[in-house]
Amino acid sequence: MIRDTPHFEALRADIRAFVRERWHPLEDQVSRDNDIPPDVVDELRRKGYFGWSIPEAYGGLGLTTEELVLCAMELSQSSVALRARVGTNTGIGSEALVADGTEAQKQRWLPRMATGELTGCLALTEPEAGSEASNVQTTARREGDHYVLNGSKRFITNAPVADVFTVIARTEDGSKGSKGVSAFLVERGPGLTTGAPYRMMGQAGSFVSDVHFDECRVHVDQLIGGREGMGFQTVMKVLNKQRLHLAALCTGPAIRMLDLAMAHTSGRNQFGQAVADFQLVQAMIADSRTEIYAARSMILEAARARDCGEDVAMSASMCKYFASEMCGRVADRAVQMFGGSGYVADFSPIERYYRDVRLFRLYEGTSQIHQLNIAKLALREAGAR
Repeated sequence: MIRDTPHFEALRADIRAFVRERWHPLEDQVSRDNDIPPDVVDELRRKGYFGWSIPEAYGGLGLTTEELVLCAMELSQSSVALRARVGTNTGIGSEALVADGTEAQKQRWLPRMATGELTGCLALTEPEAGSEASNVQTTARREGDHYVLNGSKRFITNAPVADVFTVIARTEDGSKGSKGVSAFLVERGPGLTTGAPYRMMGQAGSFVSDVHFDECRVHVDQLIGGREGMGFQTVMKVLNKQRLHLAALCTGPAIRMLDLAMAHTSGRNQFGQAVADFQLVQAMIADSRTEIYAARSMILEAARARDCGEDVAMSASMCKYFASEMCGRVADRAVQMFGGSGYVADFSPIERYYRDVRLFRLYEGTSQIHQLNIAKLALREAGAR
């Protein structure tokens, strides 16, 4: 639900201006340096971008799901490093606390995450727990007033720069699947180390690495919600919202790529006319614009449903599946519309965007996992009639 419309529209206008006036001129530099200038991160902190979905009671903006996805669509009309830097705090890095944290836990961490003083991340994926997220091997054994964590996580966005980690670990010996899995808030310190950032196909400026726990001691107060065995339920709450957020973050780059492709084809002449006047090019524009509209419509409907308290497990999965695949198709068409210039990094940003968005079909569940999830939920729904 959108609440104070003038205030919210001012926020969207600020995001739009920041992306176009501040970020777009920096994209080549960020890609070349594989880093975001510190003054830009400070500016994001001052603007409150780290606290979009953190409740106002804890210093955030308290955006509804609908407001969050609309802002995400504006922010992500840029190279992926921008949304990655703030995205974990406005999504998976804080949502477990927002959803299931105790009041003391929220008071301890959320205000500093809202200001960007702390960067959070979600440490779920492991070498043997990717698509099968319940196959967690990281352990947390109880010793008095502490838990001792051992294990490794993989593909953790913002891990190299994170200050606090939402960690999923197995607290019940011999348990399997989602049973006996708990969630912890772990601050960077003794027993927790992060690997060097990966060398990746794309998304330069977004830091992703392994996380290792070696006899890492965590006080019982850092067990999210104060209850063992609730970690998988917490993660599912996080992921249902994050899948809508990520679907929006797939839609923004598609909008940007189509805008660039239309500007290029309108300004380039071949055979005595603008390339945009050729019907086969217009077909690619039409297909892209239609799919962007479809993704945006799906995401907004699902976001409104979540704000009304409805179960969005299937719709969130459908949104993430469709939007990430749509973004890949738009990227491919954009390269085609740019022709040779779309393949050469020196000539256009499309080559970079093409590589950047490929990861979206793997994030938060691969497209194939979402196909299985959607079918399972649809069959369950049909059987219940």
